[in-house]
Order: sequence, then structure tokens, then C-alpha cells
Amino acid sequence: MFELTKSEILRGKKDFNAVHNRGRSVANHALVLLVVHDERYNGKVGFAAGKKLGGAVVRNRVKRLMREAYRLNKNSLRRDFAMILVGRKFLVKAKFADAEKAFLDLCRRAHLLTSD
Repeated sequence: MFELTKSEILRGKKDFNAVHNRGRSVANHALVLLVVHDERYNGKVGFAAGKKLGGAVVRNRVKRLMREAYRLNKNSLRRDFAMILVGRKFLVKAKFADAEKAFLDLCRRAHLLTSD
């Protein structure tokens, strides 16, 4: 129910580029959300953290925060899209609650929640 399987994650440069080039972006202080509405993706998600955030340990922590925020809230999201979550500097020192709040704020603004 709350698991995040490999089939739900965007893999490969081709998929990331498709979402990045065709999608629209919504951003806040903690995250950038790139969304493309396309049913063939069936709710796939990708996570990115650039080298400006820090070393590998820091970037992996940021991606873990984003993955967990997505995993716990994916059942309340629509399934006709693909998204990429890009972490910002705020997430380097943030707690999980802050990351989840930022994620839900972006989903609300992008009209991805099923209650919209």
C-alpha cells in the first residue's frame, strides 16, 4: 500500500528529458516539481538533487526525504502524470515534516491531489 516499487520510478535519461522538456514547473523554497500530464506514464516519479547541494551523502539524504514524502502521500495523488522532484538547498538541513509540507503544497498548486 505505501511501498514505492521500481516500476513507479522514472528511469533513464530519455524519460527524465521527456518530463523536463514537455512538463511545466511549480516551485517553492524547498522543491521544484516538474509535471507532465500523460496517462502513459501512469504516475511515475523521478528524484534529483544537484551537486550544488553538497556531497553524495547530502544529496542522498535529500533524495530520501523526497522519496519518503512521495511514498507516504502517493495514494492521494492522481495517476495521469509523471513528475520529477528536484531538491533545493533548504532540504539539506530540513526535517521530514518540512519536506512533506513543501511536497504537499506543490501538489496542491499543480492540481495533482485527487481531492482537487
